[in-house]
Amino acid sequence: MFNALVVEKDDDGKTSASVQQIGEDRLPEGDVTVAVEYSTVNYKDGLCIGPGGGLVRNYPHVPGIDFAGTVEASDDPRYKAGDKVVLTGWRVGEAYWGGYSQKARVKADWLVPLPNGLDTKQAMAVGTAGFTAMLAVMALEDHGIKDGPVLVTGAAGGVGSVATAILAGLGHEVAGVTGRPETADYLKSLGATQIVAREELNETTKRPLEAETWAGCVDAVGGEMLARVLGQMKYGASVAAVGLAGGAGLPATVIPFLLRGVNLLGIDSVMQPYDNRLRAWERIAEDLPMDKLDAMVQPAVLSDLPALGRDILKGQVRGRVVVDVNA
Repeated sequence: MFNALVVEKDDDGKTSASVQQIGEDRLPEGDVTVAVEYSTVNYKDGLCIGPGGGLVRNYPHVPGIDFAGTVEASDDPRYKAGDKVVLTGWRVGEAYWGGYSQKARVKADWLVPLPNGLDTKQAMAVGTAGFTAMLAVMALEDHGIKDGPVLVTGAAGGVGSVATAILAGLGHEVAGVTGRPETADYLKSLGATQIVAREELNETTKRPLEAETWAGCVDAVGGEMLARVLGQMKYGASVAAVGLAGGAGLPATVIPFLLRGVNLLGIDSVMQPYDNRLRAWERIAEDLPMDKLDAMVQPAVLSDLPALGRDILKGQVRGRVVVDVNA
């Protein structure tokens, strides 16, 4: 028997989450059984834990959209007992049981070997948010980052925090956007050299183009803020868009794309090919300043998760929440 956070729905459609003891017979089918050590709390986890279940389609359900741990048993020759592995994406924790459990069983294709230089706790300090941030940075690099400041919106959140640290570690000048003035010192500790108030980018304007300001952008917000940022990009610069916290709409014109040659790069961390996932994790091990991780991390245990799920939906969680599932 082992512990897991189980979300259930009653006949009236009301959901509840509680830590329960379950057996391996309740795990889903898969090639590899992993002794989970750490998971994280992301926005999607909040939706899965919260009222109505959000993204969950089948109950009972174990949320947790990522995890890192040690292979316990494997039917796939690529993995053997004792191997350290990490998993992000593939709708684990949404359509498939996830990481808020001391054991998980998944398809071997979904896993990636933990790169040298990272332990399982560090991997989840990075987690899906950090993995997404690295994909965004790689996409900007592939299209060429211009000279000048790189903007990071939602900079105090999970994706934004790691993107700020990575870009600063690579030598870029980073401007972090935040709606909470009290996070300015935190962002500066990650390497941001400029703090931009969210209100500045939420102001409405009828001008489709403004002064060329940003050499690149990792956008974790979307919506009206993304539309405003597009008009401020330098000629030929790129925006890697990773989030929808500001909404799925894009009230923009084509003018930034036609007259400035701005590139809008969509980043999807869910179903990345194996080679991309491995490359991203190897780059994380190489390029993320590990001394910055401690400043980002808030520790948690399984029993904390119902409250944390609510907090992250309210925008009250800063940085990365790392869940020790065995504590």
